Amino acid sequence: MSVAERRIGTRTFDFARQVAVMAVINRTPDSFYDKGATFALDRAIAAALRAADDGADWVDIGGVPFGRGPVVTMEEEVARVVPVIAGVVAASDIVISVDTSSAEVARQAIAAGAAVINDTSGLWDSDMVGVIAASDASLVLTHSLGPPRDGPRSPRYGDVVADVADRLRELAETAIAGGISPDRLIVDPGHDLNKNTLHTLELTRRLDEIVALGYPTLAAVSNKDFIGETLDREQGHRLEGSLAAAVVCIMKGARVVRMHDIPESVAAVRMTEAILGLRQPAYLKHNI
Repeated sequence: MSVAERRIGTRTFDFARQVAVMAVINRTPDSFYDKGATFALDRAIAAALRAADDGADWVDIGGVPFGRGPVVTMEEEVARVVPVIAGVVAASDIVISVDTSSAEVARQAIAAGAAVINDTSGLWDSDMVGVIAASDASLVLTHSLGPPRDGPRSPRYGDVVADVADRLRELAETAIAGGISPDRLIVDPGHDLNKNTLHTLELTRRLDEIVALGYPTLAAVSNKDFIGETLDREQGHRLEGSLAAAVVCIMKGARVVRMHDIPESVAAVRMTEAILGLRQPAYLKHNI
């Protein structure tokens, strides 16, 4: 297996020649995008399996929104995500990640079949590294500021890209020191997380500086506010901007994109792979 190849769950990814599409599954009644459309257990499982059929490489299941909202206890978060994991594992070999900042939720999610923990808090729970180290799971290290579910901030950066890179480097060093092998780490610069639109546009423009850290880079750009503010588009009308942002991130070196609209996203990603010479066209007929 080459340096760029990784075994994640039941699948092998060659990030030298492949971009993985991560589908978002929100098991929450108040998600910013779908407003609870997949909160019901059967709908969450069906959405995950539909994403697999539409070409997604893995699904990211979340039981708690990133921003402010009603308190969700650890027990409730487990009750939201673990049954979805069980339902998907029983029907598909798609990679499953869980979006959580809780080490105990992560532990139970891994036991249920999750292969990746997507910690958008940047290791806020001091037990997270130990839980991952004791498993075979991969870990997404994300740049964000403050405690989970903290309110809006007006962040200030000297150089947003350099500051984000420095923090991600520190997080990776903490994870490795705690016993997690580097080939199980993925980094996410945290588009829009404690960043304003100008910060996020700059981060996207210079994403290659994050990629230079040497870990597969995840770009979670889909339907975010920087797209809405840039294009003057409300939620539900940001597809084109989301696809454009994802393509730019891939061109800059991102190898995982976290997306909502899966058929459109898969087509955009596969086309970008072909343009970059990472994959062959499905067939050749024109002017042959």
